Amino acid sequence: MVFDMIMSLIHPKQALTIIASKIRDCRIDMGFTQEGLATRAGVSLAVLRKFERTGKISFESLLKLALVLELLEEIIAVFDKKQMQFHSLDEVLKKNKPKRKRGWIK
Repeated sequence: MVFDMIMSLIHPKQALTIIASKIRDCRIDMGFTQEGLATRAGVSLAVLRKFERTGKISFESLLKLALVLELLEEIIAVFDKKQMQFHSLDEVLKKNKPKRKRGWIK
């Protein structure tokens, strides 16, 4: 069985901090304190603080936060979409290469 390697420009550790930052921004935009969000989501304040600082959290706790922040449907939708995946940097460059137009320029 052959496995294709899928390339990403984001490392999983970077993804953790990016997601935590976006959740924090959403919390602030919706006017929740850390304590308020933690209480509404049924997640301990310590778990939320650690998540916002390090990005580390259980998937279940992340989904609880997403529910309160009205992001749960978006997270579920991520798994329904066919994502554009590339197997090499050459594929990325080829896909994003502008197409040449033929004919006279008006």
